[in-house]
Amino acid sequence: MHTAESLHPALFSRLIEGLYIEALVMADEARAYFDRQGTGDKARYDTMTRLSFTCESLKVTTRLMHVIAWLMTQKAWQRGEIATDALGDPKYRLGPAAETDMAVMAVMPGGARQLVEGSQSLYERVLRLQGRMEAALSRPRAEQEQAPASVSPALELIGRLEKSF
Repeated sequence: MHTAESLHPALFSRLIEGLYIEALVMADEARAYFDRQGTGDKARYDTMTRLSFTCESLKVTTRLMHVIAWLMTQKAWQRGEIATDALGDPKYRLGPAAETDMAVMAVMPGGARQLVEGSQSLYERVLRLQGRMEAALSRPRAEQEQAPASVSPALELIGRLEKSF
C-alpha cells in the first residue's frame, strides 16, 4: 500500500517536509527571478512574447502555491488537525495547474525554463503522491487490513534500530 498510513510516520513526515522545503525554496527562487532578472530578460522580447513570459510566471507561482497548500494540509493531517475522512474534500486536494506551451518554453530564457520545468516536475510528483494516497484511502477498510503486509527492507531496518535503542 502506498499511503501515509502504510509508511512509518517519521518517513512520511520527512517526505512531506522535504517536498515542502523544496517548494518553498523554488517559490523564493521564482519570486526573485521574475521580480528582478526576469524583468530584464523579458524586456528583450516583443509584446506577445513578454505577455507569454508573464503568463508563465503566473503559472509557476500558481503551481507552487497549490503544492505548498497541499503539503500544509498533509502536515495538518499528521498533527491530527484534519480527519482522514476529510482529505477527500476538494478543498484539501491539489488544485489544478495549467500546462506550459512548448512553443513558449522554446523562446524563454534559461532561468525561466528551469523554473517552469522544476515547478512542473514538483507538481507532478505531488499529484502522483496524492493519487496514491486517495486510491489507498478509498479502498474498504477490511481490504486494507487483509492486504499482505509487505515490509520493505528499509522499514525492517528502521524497526530493528528502534527496538535496539
